[in-house]
Amino acid sequence: MTLITSAFIVLAPFAVLLWWKIHIPFSLPRKLPSIPIYVSLLGLWSNLGQDEIYDRWLRKPLEEHGAVRYWFAGQWSVLVTRPQYLTDLFRNENIYAKAGNHKKIPWTVTANLLGDNIISSHGENWRLYTSIMKPGLTKRNFDCRPLVNSSRKLVRLFLHAQSQTATGKGVLVNPYILRYAISVMGQSFLDIDFRCLDDPKNQILEIQTTIKQSIFKPLFLNFPFLDEYPAIFPSRQRAFTMVRQFESLLCELIHNRPRLSSEKSNGQDNDQVIHMLEKALKEGRITEKQYRDNLKITFIVAHENTQLLLNSMFYQVGVSQDVQDKLRSEINATNIMNPTGDTVNKLPYLTSVIYELLRLFPPISQLANRICTTNSLLGDEVPIPHGTYLAWNAFGAHTSPANWGPRAREFIPERWGSTVEEMQLKFRRETIRGTFIPFNAHTRKCLGQAFVLLQMKIAVFELVRSMRWKVDPEYKFKLPGGGVLAPVGCKIIFEEIQTLEEMGETTAGAGDVSMYDGGDL
Repeated sequence: MTLITSAFIVLAPFAVLLWWKIHIPFSLPRKLPSIPIYVSLLGLWSNLGQDEIYDRWLRKPLEEHGAVRYWFAGQWSVLVTRPQYLTDLFRNENIYAKAGNHKKIPWTVTANLLGDNIISSHGENWRLYTSIMKPGLTKRNFDCRPLVNSSRKLVRLFLHAQSQTATGKGVLVNPYILRYAISVMGQSFLDIDFRCLDDPKNQILEIQTTIKQSIFKPLFLNFPFLDEYPAIFPSRQRAFTMVRQFESLLCELIHNRPRLSSEKSNGQDNDQVIHMLEKALKEGRITEKQYRDNLKITFIVAHENTQLLLNSMFYQVGVSQDVQDKLRSEINATNIMNPTGDTVNKLPYLTSVIYELLRLFPPISQLANRICTTNSLLGDEVPIPHGTYLAWNAFGAHTSPANWGPRAREFIPERWGSTVEEMQLKFRRETIRGTFIPFNAHTRKCLGQAFVLLQMKIAVFELVRSMRWKVDPEYKFKLPGGGVLAPVGCKIIFEEIQTLEEMGETTAGAGDVSMYDGGDL
C-alpha cells in the first residue's frame, strides 16, 4: 500500500464528514445567491469590521435579491434584509418561530449561558415568561433617579480618568460604560446595586468581562459542534466552568445582597422583574432552571444594548461636533437640574439623535434565531422549506439606499422630522415597514425598548451638559467582525464644561421623581 493510498484512507472519512457539515442543503431555495462560506469565517483570521464585510460581499446580492443563503452559527440559513421579507418574518411568529441556541445548538457554551428564556423561547413557554416578566419590563413608572445618579457618577469617572491621562490622549470608554450599564440594570430590574461604579474590581463585573472576551470565539461560533468535545479544547472546558460560576455568583448576589426597595419609603410601586420571577418560582409556575435562565438573560440583555449604543454615541457625537453643540443648546435651554422622563421625552433633537444612532449602529446587528415550522413562501416570493433557519441583518436594512435614500450611510438626525410627535410616528412607521428594526418588530419586538430609549436620553442629557468631548485623533474607527455592533476600542478626550457642584447638584430626592410616560412608541 502506497503512502498516498494510506493517506487517502485516513483522510477520506474526515473529508466526507467536513463536506456533510458545510455543504449547502439541496432544500434551500436555488434562486437565492450563496455567500461563500469563507465570508462567515473572516473573523478567524482577518481584522475586517462587519461594515466592511457587508459592503464587500453582502450588500450587492442582498439589495438585489433581498435574501441570500448564508453560513451562520454552524449551518446554512436564509439571511434576509428586504423589508417585505422582514415584515413577513417578524409578523408570522407561528410560521417563523423563535428558536434560540437552547433549541438549535443545546450542547454549546452559549446555550448554557443563555438557556431557555423570554427572548428565545416560543409557544407556551414564551407566553408563560411574558405573562410573568412583561409588567416589569414595560411599566410606565420607571424610577429615573438611578439613571440620573449613575450618569453623574459616570461623568465623574470620565473626568477623573482624563485627569490621569497624558495631555492630548483619550480615555478608553467601554470599561466605564460597562460599569454604568450594569449598575443601572441592577437598580432598575433586579432591585440591587451591584456597586460596579464604585468598585472597578467588582466580582460580577470581572466575570462578565471575562465571559465576553473568551466565550464568543469565532471558531466555536461558526463550528458549534466543536463544543461537543471540550476534552479536546481546554478553553471550552474553562468557558463551561465560567458560565456556571457566573450563574452561581449572580444567584448568590440576588439572594444575599440587600434589596433597594426595602430602603424606599415613598410608597412607589417597586415591582421589578426580579420580584416577578421570584414570585413565579415560589408559586411553582416556573422551575428553578427557568428562573435562572430568565435571570441571566435579564442581566445580559438589560445592560448590553445600552452599553453598545453608548459606545456608538460617544464616537458619533465626538466626530460630529455640530451635533454635540446642538444637543447641548437644547439641553441647557431646559434649565432643569434633575431631568425626568417627561423632561427628556419633550426634546426633539435629543430624540432624533437617539433614533439615528439606533439606525446606523443597531446594537444587535444580525441574528439567526427563527426557524420555519412549515413549508412556506416568504414575502409571497421565496420558498422556505420546513426546518430552515432564517437570519436578519439590521445593519443592511438600515443602510440600504432603497429604504433610506442615497445618504443612508450618513448620520443625519434631521431625517426623523422636526417635532417629537413626527419622529415617533416615523419610528413606528419604519418599524412596521421593516426598514427600521433595532428592536425587531410586531409581536416579538423587544419589551425593554422604551426603557433603553429613556436610559439613553437621560444619559446623553447628563453627559452633554457636563462635558465636551472629541475622539482621540489616533483612534481608527473599527467595528467588530460580527454579532454586536459598536466601535471597538474607542478612545475619547473629555473636557469639563462645568462641575456638577456649580450646577447645584444634589442627589435626586423623592420629590424629584417623574415617571416615564411611555411616549416613545
